[in-house]
Amino acid sequence: MTEHSTQHATFVIERDYEASPVRVFRAFAELDAKKQWFTGPPEWGPDEHAMDFRVGGRETNSGGPAEGPMHRFEAVYWDIVENQRIVYTYEMYLDDARISVSLATIELKAKGKATAFRLTEQAVHLDGHDNPEQREEGMRGILEQLADALKRSA
Repeated sequence: MTEHSTQHATFVIERDYEASPVRVFRAFAELDAKKQWFTGPPEWGPDEHAMDFRVGGRETNSGGPAEGPMHRFEAVYWDIVENQRIVYTYEMYLDDARISVSLATIELKAKGKATAFRLTEQAVHLDGHDNPEQREEGMRGILEQLADALKRSA
C-alpha cells in the first residue's frame, strides 16, 4: 500500500513592478502576453498553453524536459476584478501524479507609475512530491520572469 501524506503551507510574495497595474494585469489576462513569462526553462522547448480568462474559465499549461517528467498546471478562475485582483485555484501534476492543490490571490495596487504586487498562496502538497520551499522558490522565479517580460515590452 502506498503511503499518502499532506503538507499545508501559506506564503506571501510582495514586490513592485515598474509597470502600471493595467500592464501587469494584462500580463496575466492575455494568453500571448502570459506566454512570454509563464513558462519553463528554455531547454524544455515550447509549452502547450490554453487560457479562458474569465470567472469560471480555465487555464492549462504543460511542458517539461524531453526525458520527462511532464509538468502540468490546471487552473480555474474564481474572482477577477480588472486591474486589481485575480483569485484562482490550481493543481500541479508531474506526469499523472497530482503533487499539489493551491488557492492563489493576486492583488495589484497603483504605486505612482508602478504596481505594488502581492501574491498570497495557500497550498496542500501531496505525497511528498513537492514542498512549500520549492513552490515558493519556483513562484519567485516565475515572478522574476514576469518582471523581465514587462521590461521587454515597455
